[in-house]
Amino acid sequence: MLVIVLENAPPRLRGRLAVWLLEVRAGVYVGHYGRRVREHIWKHVEEGLAEGNAVMLWQSKTEAGFEFCTLGANRREPVDFDGVQLVQFRPDGGAPDL
Repeated sequence: MLVIVLENAPPRLRGRLAVWLLEVRAGVYVGHYGRRVREHIWKHVEEGLAEGNAVMLWQSKTEAGFEFCTLGANRREPVDFDGVQLVQFRPDGGAPDL
């Protein structure tokens, strides 16, 4: 299974994702594709996201049973803890410190 959630995405990108995935709620897309198609779809998200943010998750053979990646500014960011992917929450809401 493949799930993509968009926030503040341009209508053009939302329409493009609807070609491959079913939009079950506003900005929430689901489907069932392999790695190659998933990567192709994510490239479209990277190219068309503009100022929005996105998360994509997919089924995999990990401890959690899935993996995910994010794009754009968000208070939640993925963090790897000894091979387990978790989410870190920034309470300030700003950009991460560089």
